[in-house]
Amino acid sequence: MLRPIILLFISNIFMTFAWYGHLKDLKTAPIWIAIGVSWAIAFLEYCFQVPANRIGAQYFNLPQLKVLQEVITMVVFAGFSVTYMKVPVTRNYFFAAMLLAGAAYLIFSDKSHV
Repeated sequence: MLRPIILLFISNIFMTFAWYGHLKDLKTAPIWIAIGVSWAIAFLEYCFQVPANRIGAQYFNLPQLKVLQEVITMVVFAGFSVTYMKVPVTRNYFFAAMLLAGAAYLIFSDKSHV
């Protein structure tokens, strides 16, 4: 059950860099270069995301898998934005995290999809 979570963390690191890394690293590069580099990084993301979802589907139902992925995405994005992009943390990060925790609680406590 831990394996899909680890794979989703790895995939989200790649996807976050694919989606947002070019805003720092390639901001002066032509758009076609930023797109090409982002697609190459996104390919690596899919190499982890597809197996993560296939393995995860053995342990989680579809809504649980999606909410799990969203929580991981926001954790990775928060770390990325603070450490790599140097965006300061605000209290809204905390409130957003609480809403995500609430979503995770609701979806994982719903036994009707099991």
